[in-house]
Parts: sequence; structure tokens; C-alpha cells
Amino acid sequence: MTQLQNFLDIATEAALAAGAVLKGYLGKLEDAVTEKGRPGDLVTAADKASEEVILKVLRRHFPQHSILAEESGKLGNQDNQYLWAIDPLDGTTNYAHQYPAFAVSIGLLINGVPQVGVIYDPFHDELFQAAAGLGATRDRRPINVSQTSELGKSLLVTGFAYDRRETSDNNYAEFAHLTHLTQGVRRSGSASLDLAYVACGRVDGYWERGLSPWDIVAGIILLQEAGGKVTAYDGASFKINSGRILATNGYIHDSLSRELLQVPPLSAWKSGNL
Repeated sequence: MTQLQNFLDIATEAALAAGAVLKGYLGKLEDAVTEKGRPGDLVTAADKASEEVILKVLRRHFPQHSILAEESGKLGNQDNQYLWAIDPLDGTTNYAHQYPAFAVSIGLLINGVPQVGVIYDPFHDELFQAAAGLGATRDRRPINVSQTSELGKSLLVTGFAYDRRETSDNNYAEFAHLTHLTQGVRRSGSASLDLAYVACGRVDGYWERGLSPWDIVAGIILLQEAGGKVTAYDGASFKINSGRILATNGYIHDSLSRELLQVPPLSAWKSGNL
């Protein structure tokens, strides 16, 4: 067994265990939902219980590895070459409303590069897995990106960050612009599932701002192993802490990048300076 396969197996064990926790809490949260500070940035008892299970599994197998978790923050030696990026419940707002678009996301960075990823959707019992050089799968069957080669025939997905009320750089203008140029733009509320859906060909491209590493590490390696492309908005090399991502099947990548770069900021629309 290769080292990456071992990492993938343990990440899968942790994701499935966390998914079982989320299933148990679903619809039973009652008053156990709070805001972290921004309106709409929710945390639930399920987030915390799911993360606890993941940390327990990872620490048992890899006690020396460092961890970056959404609820617990940085754990262990952050200079370690192995860094696990964990979102125990990606799509908390959906989950709190029992809207079926949420997932567990566990990714591994080795020397800063995404190498292993597991995304588990417990509501639909869908398991996405990938490791560098080992391919990408959905429910243990190989997946590939779509073959859509024209932006006008594409279906895209995006999202809106928690600070969207506070900044004009909130993705609204991009959403409207690309809705008119494509067959549609969806908003699931779960970045990890957005990337997984590009990887398995359900949608053709994805862009978003305001993201954290735990949102996207697993999805990046999944998409790359499925044949997709990940960059910055302008096509430059993607930086994991940049918060902005452009991820596609590869065929529409350049076209989508060009369109994103030419969208005027929302402030220009409001001021009438167009």
C-alpha cells in the first residue's frame, strides 16, 4: 500500500465517521445553532461533534501531523510537511435548515500542495475520494470532468461569502454577468460539493471568493485527478490562502477567466459609472 493510499483510507474512515454524526444530529438541533460573529456564519453542535470525531481519528493515526480545522483552528506543529485541512460540516446554513447540500471535507496538504481529498455527502450517501496519481472516484468508481467546450453551453456553480453584506466585492455582479452568458449558474452553499460536482461532470465550472483552505483542499485534488483545472481568476497559479478560486473542466477555463476579469465591480453599477 502506498503512503498516499494509506492517507486516503484514514481520511475516508474519518469522513464516514463524521458523516454518521451529522446524520444523527440532522433535524434535532433545536436551539443548538449560533452565529460566529457575522450574520449567517453559523456553527452548530453538529459541526463541533463532527470535528471532534475527525480529530480523534487523525490524531490516532498521525499524531505528528499538523491540522487546520474550521472550528478548532491551527493544531499541532504548523511547520510539519503534513497539514490536514478539515471542514467538519461544509454547508452549515443548509444543514441547519435541513436543506440537502452539505458535506464533510478532509484534505491533506504535503509541503503546501493538495495531495489527498475526501468529500462525503451524508444526506445522499455519496463519497468522493482522490489522491495524487491515484485518480478520483465517486462511490469508488472513477470519475472525470465534463467535455463541455463552450461557455455558452456550460452550467456553472458559485457561492457568496459571509462578508457579502459588507463589501462591494461580493460576487453579485459576476453572478449576474455569467448567468446571461451560460445555460445557468447554481449556488449550492457548499464549496466542497461544488468542486466535487465539477469533478464528476455535473457542472462545468466553479468560481468563488472568500474561501478558506478547509473549504477547498479536498476538492482541488479531487478535481485535478478527474482531469480538471484550478487557477486564480486570471489563470495564474492558484494560491491556497488567496481565498479566490477558478475551477473548471479545463475546456472552458480560459473563456470563464476572461469573463470574470472583465466584470465591473458592483460599486460601478451602483454609481452608474459604466
